[in-house]
Amino acid sequence: MKLKVGIFDSGIGGFTILNSLLKTRKDVEVFYLADTKRIPFGNKNFKEIRNIAKEICAFFEDKKLDALLVACNTTNACALDILENDLNIPCFDLINSVSQIVNKQIIGVLATRTTVKSSYYKNVLSSKKDNLKIFQQECPEFVSEIEKEKLDSHNLNFLSDLYLRPLLNKNIEELILGCSHYPLIYNLLRKKINSNIKIIDPSEALIKKFNESFPIPKTSCYESISYDNVEFFVTSEKDEFSKKVKVWLEINKEISLVNLRSNV
Repeated sequence: MKLKVGIFDSGIGGFTILNSLLKTRKDVEVFYLADTKRIPFGNKNFKEIRNIAKEICAFFEDKKLDALLVACNTTNACALDILENDLNIPCFDLINSVSQIVNKQIIGVLATRTTVKSSYYKNVLSSKKDNLKIFQQECPEFVSEIEKEKLDSHNLNFLSDLYLRPLLNKNIEELILGCSHYPLIYNLLRKKINSNIKIIDPSEALIKKFNESFPIPKTSCYESISYDNVEFFVTSEKDEFSKKVKVWLEINKEISLVNLRSNV
């Protein structure tokens, strides 16, 4: 019997959570929802994000999920309570998960504008450990660049330097990638940061927490990532998303077009 798991994001950022999940287990059936029509979430206000969260819940309502993996940090920061209350199933989120693995005192967070404004990262991290120094940096243009069909290395290099500089000037000891899109450019970021600074991908902490709650069957033998039991849903640009799936996941999959607004 496979676990039914929902993953949602505004676009391809949730691929980091999907891959972290499928690297560890095969006993899952995944429904991946990308609200491509309203990407990026990170520049929307608190009220808009909460309305989107309600529509996302309505979409997942009939999927009989065992768990929801919240792949969007912005929704995590602004509307986790809506996801938990409306779906009434275990919801595993990035921010609370990653707060349990932070070890150093001076922490940098790269995140979207709305995530930074919410102060959710700051509040959750501070509640877990005393005397932390937390510096957050808005990265308003990262998501749009990462979502491009072909990455523009010149633009990404310029933006990476721009967004990292204020944090590196604070002598951070750990860097949290506070948007699920950002680990997709991990290699680029790693080259720009001293090797002493640990870069944290919250998706790994989230999946660790999920696997602790839903133990992996002893009979399950992991060989390689398979996307056979993954269904993809988008709210626009179906063909464009299909190309991104091929580029990032190296698979051809049928993509279903859905209208979230019709579900509320």
